[in-house]
Amino acid sequence: MNFTVTLNGKKQIIQASPSDSLMVVLRRYNLLSVKLGCGKGNCGACTVLFNGKPVPSCKIPIAITMNQEIETLEHFSATEAYQDIMKGFSKAGIKLCGYCNAGKIFAAASVLTEKTKPTRTSIRERISHLSPCCTDIDTLINGILYAVETYNKRIGM
Repeated sequence: MNFTVTLNGKKQIIQASPSDSLMVVLRRYNLLSVKLGCGKGNCGACTVLFNGKPVPSCKIPIAITMNQEIETLEHFSATEAYQDIMKGFSKAGIKLCGYCNAGKIFAAASVLTEKTKPTRTSIRERISHLSPCCTDIDTLINGILYAVETYNKRIGM
């Protein structure tokens, strides 16, 4: 079956079975930042932005992506927001292992786009579903707070 989606900023027709997960389909299209982790949506390895919100692509059937926007880390890594996040993570001492980068980065990106000043508690709630293997939660929270600080300076807030 054919599904029309906007994938990484380009309208595309994707061929897949309606029951295929978004993760499986994206891997078929060589988008390797989307990794198979736990398969339950808990680890963050398969996270993508779906209409601007981070979601575990292993839990999303391709059928619900029709006419929707999907962004992978390959595309997002070319943005200024990504650079802000990397600066914040670096300041916190986060060394990304490559496995669940998308989960951590897209969680940070979702905090950047909020109009309110994030608290440690609100960030902890936002990332509570993640189980990052190379970073403890407090360090990740620090990295996100530093990323917000960098982002706000760049946009003049």
